[in-house]
Amino acid sequence: MLRNLPIRRKVMAMLLLTSGMVLLITCMTFIGYEYHEFRRSMVRNVTTLGRVLANNGTAALAFSNQEDAEEILVALKAEPDIVAAAFYDADNRLFARYPTKLDNGLFPALVDNDGYRFQESSLVAWMPVKQDNNPRLGTLYLRADEHSLYKQLQFYSLIAAAVTALAFFVAYLLASMMQAQISRPLTTLVGTAIAVSNQRDYSIRATRIGNDEFGQLTDSFNLMLARIQQQDNEVSESRELLHAIIETAIEGIVTIDEYGQIESFNAAASSMFGYTAEQVVGQNIKMLMPQQYAEHHADYLNQYLRTGEKRIIGSGGREVLGLRRSGNVFPMELSVVEVRLNGRRKFSGFVRDITQRKEADSILQAQLARLALLNRITRATAERQDLQSIFQVVVRSLEQDLPLDFACICLYDQVEQQLRVTSVGVNSAALALELAMTEQAQIPIDKNGLLRCVQGHLVYEKDVSTSTFPFPIRLSAGGLRSLVIAPLLAESIVFGVLVAARRVADAFSTGESEFLGQLSEHVALAAHNAQLYGALQRAYEDLRQSQHTILQQERLRALGQMASGVAHDINNAISPVALYTESLLEREPGLSDRARSYLVTIQRAIEDVSQTVSRMRDFYRPREPQLSLSYIDLNIITQQVIDLTRARWRDVPQQRGVVIDLHTDFDPKLAKIMGAEHEIRDALTNLVFNAVDAMPHGGQLILRTRMSSQLDHDSTNTVLLEVIDSGIGMDEDTRQRCLEPFFTTKGERGTGLGLAMVYGMVKRHSAELQIDSTPDHGTTMRIVFAVATQTILDPESPTASQLRLRLLSLLIIDDDPVIIESLSEVLRRDGHQVTVANGGASGIETFKKAYNENRVFDAVMTDLGMPYVDGRAVAKAIKMMAPTTPVILLTGWGQRLMADNDIPAHVDRVLNKPPKLDELRRALLALVKTSTESKI
Repeated sequence: MLRNLPIRRKVMAMLLLTSGMVLLITCMTFIGYEYHEFRRSMVRNVTTLGRVLANNGTAALAFSNQEDAEEILVALKAEPDIVAAAFYDADNRLFARYPTKLDNGLFPALVDNDGYRFQESSLVAWMPVKQDNNPRLGTLYLRADEHSLYKQLQFYSLIAAAVTALAFFVAYLLASMMQAQISRPLTTLVGTAIAVSNQRDYSIRATRIGNDEFGQLTDSFNLMLARIQQQDNEVSESRELLHAIIETAIEGIVTIDEYGQIESFNAAASSMFGYTAEQVVGQNIKMLMPQQYAEHHADYLNQYLRTGEKRIIGSGGREVLGLRRSGNVFPMELSVVEVRLNGRRKFSGFVRDITQRKEADSILQAQLARLALLNRITRATAERQDLQSIFQVVVRSLEQDLPLDFACICLYDQVEQQLRVTSVGVNSAALALELAMTEQAQIPIDKNGLLRCVQGHLVYEKDVSTSTFPFPIRLSAGGLRSLVIAPLLAESIVFGVLVAARRVADAFSTGESEFLGQLSEHVALAAHNAQLYGALQRAYEDLRQSQHTILQQERLRALGQMASGVAHDINNAISPVALYTESLLEREPGLSDRARSYLVTIQRAIEDVSQTVSRMRDFYRPREPQLSLSYIDLNIITQQVIDLTRARWRDVPQQRGVVIDLHTDFDPKLAKIMGAEHEIRDALTNLVFNAVDAMPHGGQLILRTRMSSQLDHDSTNTVLLEVIDSGIGMDEDTRQRCLEPFFTTKGERGTGLGLAMVYGMVKRHSAELQIDSTPDHGTTMRIVFAVATQTILDPESPTASQLRLRLLSLLIIDDDPVIIESLSEVLRRDGHQVTVANGGASGIETFKKAYNENRVFDAVMTDLGMPYVDGRAVAKAIKMMAPTTPVILLTGWGQRLMADNDIPAHVDRVLNKPPKLDELRRALLALVKTSTESKI
């Protein structure tokens, strides 16, 4: 209604409507408040009245007195708003009503819930009728009319209408006088805007009236006109610039209308299609398209205009074909953008000639294909380590993927100045046979491309049919025309050539020639690497053998170091056995021959254990200077080993139902050898144990001694000791490793030290160990000793009576109670007075106490390894108190200390555990004599 009215009338209407709405809202609020308060007052009155009636009606309902109930309800005549009332009994049946003239149908048939509610312009209340906490007697029903409320609201409405009419009149008078202050500035602005629009002159300015918001609006309008004027100038410049950009754009820009008529045609499009702008503007776009595109263009355009389905429009570029003025078709990339101008649809097409790009893409795709082929060939050659397989992969790949009609690789012999065909492709085999270029064929180097190739140059012959040299003539006879020869260089030296040929002349492009040159470099590198790999394999094998030897030596050294620590504990454990055995053999003449034989065997076994443990760390060394050599009869040693191991080769297998049949074959004329008896006996014992373990199901065990001259009639006499079993045997790998320390085929049952110790004994005796073994056909272990050629006089051992010069006072210090007891018992039997001390600290204290009491010990025997105070500290303390008192050091490391010349200071003699009685007596004899002479 106000849209088309003048501004002054709009202002007048807004003022009046605003004032009227304020008054209307005020009156409505007041009337609403009165309506709400009236209802609240009505609820209070009805509630109070209902309580009074309910209390008065309890007796009437209790005694079912209808008349009294109606009399109580008649009192409601004083309340004109109450239009109906009734009592209902306990069974919810109508009992009494007011007014009585009303029909029962006007009263509710059913009693509702207690409370009040407004219904149909009336207030309805339901209240219980009961006395105190007694059961409910009935229900009171009241209905009050709101007619008085409506009368009051009508009165208030009349007052509000009168006040509103008066307010509208006053507002109209005020608005008539003040609307000009608003409408006049706006009218001025409207006039200025109309002038600017009609004249398109942005230099016109509006007159400012006042300093209020309309004045600010006028200033803003004038500022907007100034900016529009500036932007209009910039738009004109931009339009000129845009036209210049379009004309100088490298892409062709063609604009058409919705009917396909050309409206603009820039310079790039003119250069691309060969038409000027004047020749195509107004013409249909079909003239720039080949026939197959022109037929569909109209359909595409009409379909888009009709349905909006996009084909080229907004596609971001699509490859199509264009038609030049000359009639040539060329590929181009087309993007179409829709432009709406003044309700009309136009389409701008951006066209780019992609002829060169297509050619570049084709070249690039070919290069990528060749690079992929180069990558595949390189990876395939990298996985191979022999020249033949590398060359075969190369020629087969070239035949299939480049492709080639003929491919081969030749190795160059610089001495003979000729090529040797090494690898020919599968597809080239028939042609190679025709050309006499099968594998291993020789090709002489002439003065054509072959000579240049072996000098390191890539050679490309476009047509070999015109050549007069032998090699091109040979290829031309097989129908080949174009040829590429690529050198294989390694470290700037040509060692071969790659030959590739096709039946068509000039069939190799520049890219393919470069590819073959690159491939030849990769092939040369792979071939060179294969040669290096072969050399590296040989060097590695030599290094592995060296490392194997060094590792074996390190294992032996580690074994010796470990055994040094074990020796002490083992020697301590067997010392009491050795002392008691030797004492029994010496002091019990009444022993039976069998008992004495058992004791001798025990004594021999103890000596072997001691010697074995003491040399475990040094079994890899050559014979040590302190090794005690003597004449040895191997027949006797072998028989002793048989007796010593009887339980192992006879008793233990029989418990499992297995029988090992032992045979001996001793040469009665066997020559003696020089050696250490205990070492040979220990080594032979290990060989017997290994032979028994190799026959888990029983078999035959043979111990044989021979002279080598009896076997091979050699003039050099050597003694052969053989242990032969019919067991499971060894394969070649096991035979090669069986002498390694810790190598075992017995699993957890074996230590891997037995044969290693045998090997150590053999080396120390300058002997030779030979092993003959075949799986499932048994093993022969043969030790070859040299026959003794020199005489060694065994020193005579003094008898016990010769060693007992006088009774001595001895102090024995050790931390092992068993050793103390056994050693003191043996010395006491010799008549000596023995004092014992448990540990180094106790020994020093015992010696100090005796020294202070002028009781001097003739000699002190102490263990080396003891906790807290060891044998070195004991010897030092004793020498500080009594420098002339001899100190004998008993230790399981005795031989090691003497071998390494590591005898502790203040120690006069070192004896190895277990000590022998004659060694102990000899040491006491020598030390006591020396001590006595020094005192004199």
